Amino acid sequence: MAALGKIRRRGITLIIIIGLGLFAFIAEEAFRSCNGIKGEARQQVGEIMGEKVNVQDFQKLVEEYQDAIKFTMRRDNLNEEEMNQVKDQVWQQLVSSKVLEADAEKVGLTVTEKELQNVLVDGTNPMLAQTPFVNQQTGRFDVNALKQFLDGYNKAKTASPDQAEQMRPVYNYWLFLEKNLRSQLLAQKYQALLASCVLSNKAEAKMAFKDENEEAQVQLASLAYSSVKDADVKVTDEDLKAKYEELKSAFRQSSETRDIKYVDFHIEASKADRNELVKEMNTLQKQLATAADPTQVISKSGSFISYLGVPVSSKAYQAYPDIAGKIDSLAVGTTGVQENKQDNTFNIIRVLSKAQLPDSVQFRQIQVVANTPDEARAKADSIQKALAGGAEFEAIAKRYGQTGEKTWFTGQQYEQSPSMTQDNREYINALLNGEVNGVQNLALTQGNVILQVLDKKAMTTKTTAAVIKKTIDFSKNTRSVAYNKFAEFVAKSPTLADVEKNAVKYGYKVQELKNVSTAEHYIAGIHATRETLKWLFDAKQGDVSPLYECGDNDHLLVVALTSVHPQGFRNWDDAEVKEILKREVIKDKKAEQLMAKLKGVASISAAQAKGAKVSTVNQITFAAPAFVQATGAAEPALSGAVAATAAGKFSKAPVKGNAGVYVFQVVRKGMRAGSKFNEAQQMQQCAQQGMQYIGNFMQDLVLKANVVDNRYLFF
Repeated sequence: MAALGKIRRRGITLIIIIGLGLFAFIAEEAFRSCNGIKGEARQQVGEIMGEKVNVQDFQKLVEEYQDAIKFTMRRDNLNEEEMNQVKDQVWQQLVSSKVLEADAEKVGLTVTEKELQNVLVDGTNPMLAQTPFVNQQTGRFDVNALKQFLDGYNKAKTASPDQAEQMRPVYNYWLFLEKNLRSQLLAQKYQALLASCVLSNKAEAKMAFKDENEEAQVQLASLAYSSVKDADVKVTDEDLKAKYEELKSAFRQSSETRDIKYVDFHIEASKADRNELVKEMNTLQKQLATAADPTQVISKSGSFISYLGVPVSSKAYQAYPDIAGKIDSLAVGTTGVQENKQDNTFNIIRVLSKAQLPDSVQFRQIQVVANTPDEARAKADSIQKALAGGAEFEAIAKRYGQTGEKTWFTGQQYEQSPSMTQDNREYINALLNGEVNGVQNLALTQGNVILQVLDKKAMTTKTTAAVIKKTIDFSKNTRSVAYNKFAEFVAKSPTLADVEKNAVKYGYKVQELKNVSTAEHYIAGIHATRETLKWLFDAKQGDVSPLYECGDNDHLLVVALTSVHPQGFRNWDDAEVKEILKREVIKDKKAEQLMAKLKGVASISAAQAKGAKVSTVNQITFAAPAFVQATGAAEPALSGAVAATAAGKFSKAPVKGNAGVYVFQVVRKGMRAGSKFNEAQQMQQCAQQGMQYIGNFMQDLVLKANVVDNRYLFF
């Protein structure tokens, strides 16, 4: 009872304590829930028609596309620029496919399995020509080869996992291609449906033929807008607003953009840095010129270009145009230290040998592996003797579980290699220098190879060369000095006004960049600026960023956000919009003045008396804008006015054009020489033109899809 009494006396206190405990529990759960929502949002790379696009799903699509490119181009990796192109292409394809599938579904359009199979059996689709399933004799896609491969792959998955793993890249490439083929077929069906809505008739065909082929010669009198000074034209806000309503559709943007001002300092090597590097390169030049084997010298030098030690064509240096452009013309020997200002490097080239060698070699081989090198050598010797005695190459190969099939080896397969083993060097040299139909017995580390060269093609100059290419880089001390100075500048510049004022004091230049979007990969073309982009699209107008170290660790950057342009229509008083409107209003007002000047003019001579320039313009048709030499502009309105005026007649009223005001006298009209009306052909042409007019349907669909692109947060 005493305990109950204590509880009653402290009832309010206990209620408060329990209430706070419950609130803390609820708040904790709410906090967890909010964190979960935020965490999920952080995983969204974008949004299409309200559907979230998860970053993992998008990355999977990027990897599929990347693997497909590697497979077709026979490359191990892509550089940064190529990867950015891949990401852009994947995003554009994803957006296009999503909006097209959604619209196609509304009208019941699908791609059936039978339709896909019909395309495969037909085998003429250009996409199919990019597969490994092309019949070498016919040059066409072979659906049976595809079926055999897929059947073999499915069996290998259970019977021979190692073999299946080797087949997987081809299988994945086919899945990628099949998916894209389905998307292509759906797009074609959608376009075909649109095409059926565009019709032409005989009357339209006759009119179109006349518009294209009836030519006119005119005497033209022109008054250029440039003859009136801009300062003499008064423009009010009311004028700008009225013009804005007229041109409003031109100022719509599909995504938010932002304007910035920024200071970018590029750190460069000091004079002392350059002198130190020249000294180092001179030492390397002497070592390279006398080295029996350049491998160690190149490796220790830190050169961009590794030493392969085999003959290569100039294509091997395509990433370095300065080397590629001179390698074929260099004689055997070693160059001095040469500077290339284009890529900011010092270079040394030693040419060891030069010869005319094939870029394509057909060969076949038998690999001989045994428990010991002596045993492998003995087996290889016996095979070589058997072949010399007339034995069939394929028959011996089958005894060793190999096919001995003919294979082509090209320069592309080794010239871009990042490194080369001694075994690979011996093997490649044997292919390049081997006699056709001769049999070679190569003793390699892993065993012997019986090699027979069967054919050689594409003879070209190939050079065995060692190249030292090094960046003229700055020292740690140079960078430290530059960083400290820039950091001090940023610390003293918390506002845009401060940035602009202090930049002059510190010797920096403030630059401006307009309309930066989330689709950008870099700020102002500077690499490694993703963190800056993140800051930019989270900042408020007037904010100044912290100091960013970017580029290849050689750029220091600070950014100020000056304007935000939301998705939708730009306002009439937006600086860029206002400038466009002002130009248009000035043109309109000049046109009014000049048209008033030519009002009542009834002849070319009268127009000339008013200050107009007179010229003869030939071959004016309604279908193409006339080009006026006197004003330097194409004038569609003039073409229309001439078409509506009979031969021998003077223009009814002055014509307002893009660059001036015109009056004219039609000298003569007539059909173009050799023109002949073909009704069916003209109707088809009209229908095709109609399709061109609606050919931007995808842009319209995407515009309505409310696409949000947040890739900049992840890539």
